[in-house]
Amino acid sequence: MLNDAALANVLAKTVLMTADAVSGVFTYATTLAGELARTGTMTHLALMGPPPKPEQLAAARAIPGLVVHESTHALEWMDEPWADVARAADWLRDLEKRVRPDIVHLSGSAHGAAGFAAPVMLVAHSCLLSWWEAVEGTSVPERYATYREAVRRGLRAADAVIVATQAMRAGLERHYGPLPRTAVVPNGLAVATAPRRERDRFVLAAGRAWDRGKNLEILARVAGKLPWPVKIAGATSSPGDIADRTEGRAFARDNVELLGWLPPAELGALMDRAAIFAAPAKYEPFGLAVLEAALRGAALVLGDVPSARELWGDAAVFVRPDDESGWIEAVSGLATDEARRHELAAAARLRAQLFTPARNAQAMRGLYDAILRGRRIPTPILQGRETRTA
Repeated sequence: MLNDAALANVLAKTVLMTADAVSGVFTYATTLAGELARTGTMTHLALMGPPPKPEQLAAARAIPGLVVHESTHALEWMDEPWADVARAADWLRDLEKRVRPDIVHLSGSAHGAAGFAAPVMLVAHSCLLSWWEAVEGTSVPERYATYREAVRRGLRAADAVIVATQAMRAGLERHYGPLPRTAVVPNGLAVATAPRRERDRFVLAAGRAWDRGKNLEILARVAGKLPWPVKIAGATSSPGDIADRTEGRAFARDNVELLGWLPPAELGALMDRAAIFAAPAKYEPFGLAVLEAALRGAALVLGDVPSARELWGDAAVFVRPDDESGWIEAVSGLATDEARRHELAAAARLRAQLFTPARNAQAMRGLYDAILRGRRIPTPILQGRETRTA
């Protein structure tokens, strides 16, 4: 914690932050809240969407300076969410009256135009239109016109729009027009354990298996031709489904073990053991699972998309997401070349150490203060060596 004199200079002493428990946004929000607490900032976390797992909720409630407020309002990317999005706006404004935050930190775009009294920072973690572009490869259907307009209004109304990569910012501007008040602040993550040099001989993948943007099915399709088994961790049922089923017909292949959703500690333990971490995503604005795997010492094989190139440079092997023969060749090559595997794992871990929670929080505090003082925000803010778009 800062001393009393330093704390007096912290303008954002209370933050109202939104998140959901479906994606990496939950990890992002709770990690940032923990870092903000070190400098005397209290975070009120407003959860929307499907309820968090008990393990998630327990971890959040253990963070000093973090207060959790739960709701089940639909998220803006879900089917026909708009009545619920409006109800969520009412709920958030009521929370603001009770909490009296210095700043509102949104993790979704539509509520940027909800009419908060406090200044609004909008962190755009993802976008349905850019997801469609990457996954479907076609123009976005007219049925998403309401989504487009709601997000456009939210982005325009916010006092600042923050993204984790240049690639994400380019996608937003392509779909919604120029964003004059924007900055690039990569996410941050830390792990407590040092990586093991001796690793188990399996390929690990982790993510929402139901999300075609994660593209995990391609690993199941090629697994039978790989020298090592493939383990896939992640829910196979979308948030609209009643059960989080761990069986999935698309993943029922030879040489594949489908693990379902795992508590963070169990997934971390798997990452500590895995020699290779594969993420064949077609759409991945940042990728906290990739970052954690790199910090824990796995060699990375990633989908060749602009955000992954921007973040990982020469510290990973890249394969076109739909190139089955390319995935077989890349993973098999690393599995049979121990020296190359160790070299890549070391490079990935070194690169990953640029993206720390402390640096992310420092950048966010600077942005909060700039907004509250009415100053122009820096554009962009980049951590470590300058990132670049492929």
